[in-house]
Amino acid sequence: MAIQIPNRQLFIDGEWREPALKKRIPIINPATEETIGDIPAATAEDVEIAVEAARKALARNKGRDWFSASGALRAKYLRAIASKIKERKPELAKLEAIDSGKPLDETTSDIDEVAGCFEYYAGLAEGLDAKQKAPISLPTENFKTHVLQEPIGVVGLITAWNYPLLMAAWKVAPALAAGCAAILKPSELASITCLELAEVCIKVGLPPGVLNILTGLGQEAGAPLASHPHVDKVAFTGSTITGSKIMAAAAQLVKPVSLELGGKSPIVVFEDVDIEKAVEWTCFGIFLTNGQICSATSRLIVHERIAAEFMDRLLKWCKNIKVSDPMDEGCRLGPVVSRGQYEKILKFISTAKSEGAKVAFGGGHPEHLKKGFFIEPTIITDVTASMQIWREEVFGPVLCVKTFGSEEEALELANDTYYGLGAAVMSKDSERCERFSKALQAGIVWINCSQPSFIQAPWGGIKRSGFGRELGEWGLDLYLSVKQVTQYVSDQPWGWFKSPSKP
Repeated sequence: MAIQIPNRQLFIDGEWREPALKKRIPIINPATEETIGDIPAATAEDVEIAVEAARKALARNKGRDWFSASGALRAKYLRAIASKIKERKPELAKLEAIDSGKPLDETTSDIDEVAGCFEYYAGLAEGLDAKQKAPISLPTENFKTHVLQEPIGVVGLITAWNYPLLMAAWKVAPALAAGCAAILKPSELASITCLELAEVCIKVGLPPGVLNILTGLGQEAGAPLASHPHVDKVAFTGSTITGSKIMAAAAQLVKPVSLELGGKSPIVVFEDVDIEKAVEWTCFGIFLTNGQICSATSRLIVHERIAAEFMDRLLKWCKNIKVSDPMDEGCRLGPVVSRGQYEKILKFISTAKSEGAKVAFGGGHPEHLKKGFFIEPTIITDVTASMQIWREEVFGPVLCVKTFGSEEEALELANDTYYGLGAAVMSKDSERCERFSKALQAGIVWINCSQPSFIQAPWGGIKRSGFGRELGEWGLDLYLSVKQVTQYVSDQPWGWFKSPSKP
């Protein structure tokens, strides 16, 4: 039975609105290359209307606005959103699978995490009430000081296509929990479920303007949102190139930004590992989400003593990975998201071969699939540290392999990158793992695993992987402004200088 793609408009000020220029963008199923629907294409005109709606939602109106609402009230809406998402999980998971190309069991798990994210930040929203006016201990009795944590204001949230609704939830949930009004601009390559989030907000009665959702092209909708003078903060997930442009635009207005950008994460495998377990984590770390994940451990650095056996097992695993339509049972690798991404990945592989690298497995379109943007699980060896395939983010199911002989060599290879999002180390030696985790230059380090993330723990990178931490309490802090309030409480004059004598 075919899945019906809902026909949606932009979501502004609590209602569906046709784009100002009436433009729409086709939705292409990456598994079949067929057009299955379309989405509205916002432009600067729509951004202007959405910003105005968001600012109106925060307008201080006798305490009845979203800005002044209690954390407990905001939590009720967040929990209601989570409940509706759970109700629609099967439908949302299928929509996301055909939109993004991710295997259905992955998108099903993602929708569970979306609901969990809204529930988690509902709890933190309630906790904000207790933190307000918390006193600060001072070295004097003449003053009393407390701190207020207030919403930053109107926030622009620009998200990627590899986890369409989950990446949106990572930003929307804490922004609303903090009391901000948000404008979400999801990637035009996978926006269906983000528009369904708007329908959920309508069903739960979220106040108008608190969340606005604008689908559209980055240059036509994302750029004017990021540079708008009445957007108080921008949070972005995507490429390093686009992130640098957003940062430059924000700098003109001295506007805070948080950036979760690209990666070229290493997985370092020492000689004492259980090879079968290490191979499975290696495959999971690179082929999860069809290899389209910013933290993918795409650089395998394996000890030379076990390299031959490890590679033998790795290639056998790759042969058994089911590459198919994401709706098929047992699919482990679906298509990449678009033709542009497909061609980009194949060019990376072609360049690697021309530079002298060897494709040990995969490297092309699977023979059994005639259509779709599918790429075989690909293993590349004989790479040098200067090769493009080793240094640049491919964002696809492509793993590069190098060997090492000493711990020092492994650490040097791991840290020799412009990026610093994730890194993994695998060894039975707990002291080595602890030592290595401290020395790895990354915002996230996995020991004897790769890629797990939890709502309660911080997520973000260093170097060209960006800055700021999403998730956990750190994710809420991104959308809060801290205000100091100090009161003079002594009955005595301040005594800056002696008062003039009365006549």
